[in-house]
Amino acid sequence: MSTMRQVAERAGVSAKTVSRVMNNDKYVSSEVRTRVEEAIAELNYVPNLLARTFRSGRDAAIGVAIPDISDPFFATLTREIEQIARSRGVAVFITSLGQNGAEEQARVEALLGRQLTGLISTPISADQSYLRPWQDRTTMVFIDRAPEKITADSVVEDDQGGAYQATEHLIGHGHRRIAFIGDSVATPTTARRLVGYRAALRDGGITEDPQLILLGPTTEAEAAKAVIELISLDRPPTALFSSNARCTIGIIPALQAAGHRDIPLISFGDFPLAEAIQPPPSVIDQDPVSLGRVAASRLFERIDHPNRRLKRKIVLPVPLIIRGSCCAGKAPVR
Repeated sequence: MSTMRQVAERAGVSAKTVSRVMNNDKYVSSEVRTRVEEAIAELNYVPNLLARTFRSGRDAAIGVAIPDISDPFFATLTREIEQIARSRGVAVFITSLGQNGAEEQARVEALLGRQLTGLISTPISADQSYLRPWQDRTTMVFIDRAPEKITADSVVEDDQGGAYQATEHLIGHGHRRIAFIGDSVATPTTARRLVGYRAALRDGGITEDPQLILLGPTTEAEAAKAVIELISLDRPPTALFSSNARCTIGIIPALQAAGHRDIPLISFGDFPLAEAIQPPPSVIDQDPVSLGRVAASRLFERIDHPNRRLKRKIVLPVPLIIRGSCCAGKAPVR
């Protein structure tokens, strides 16, 4: 491997000047910068990140903490963050937090113990105040859910608006018994989606039926069991709103096995091969690529300009995509 000293010799400058070029020092002349960049390209020089760590006291790396790396949504989101980081010569350490908020602090602090430059994290617990002591040394952006009890940048989607839009669409097709299936309201995204669902019912003049709200399923099997309970009611739902793609993946085969392909379904979140299912589920279309891109851009903007103190919450819109599973005709009267 070539060294910084060899680059300096090829460009006819000092090693310190090479370092200044690599750190984008604005006081380096364009002529010198060009010579150094050409030398770097000719020698295929790769910066020694370990040496940089020893000098700065921080890794040329960021951490990403998400609920589950196997979840298609978070896997896509993380891949986008990783690609942006790689384009800047920054490594990415990833950890899965699970759904148990009690483990969040230990797992996130294990990442931060690596002296990372930045952190992108999805909050799981109801309190992120443990991160305050770390904020002076690590730039943070929260993704998918805003943090609690701490001031920081966040990039989220319009959970409440998306759920309202889905429920309103079903109401518009004559449905008055619309079921809501989701995990715990301790999960902020589920709580906001439930608020949107309830608001749409209220605005549509529909009295909420507690029997049609099933909370708790965290796996596909649990969601399948929940939907069978719903369609077994004396007055079953005529339409379904699934608050996340994980639940939807369990709901669809359960409905089909029970002979209920005709029940309209809208899922908050798409998933791979969804359009291959017959009928394909309608979705509130989350965009994990955009979410990851905006979060990573915000993080590196903060790293590049650390003195910009204003923190803000960025809310991305989520469109409704109608497919074959939804509302081919009017709802039956039940």
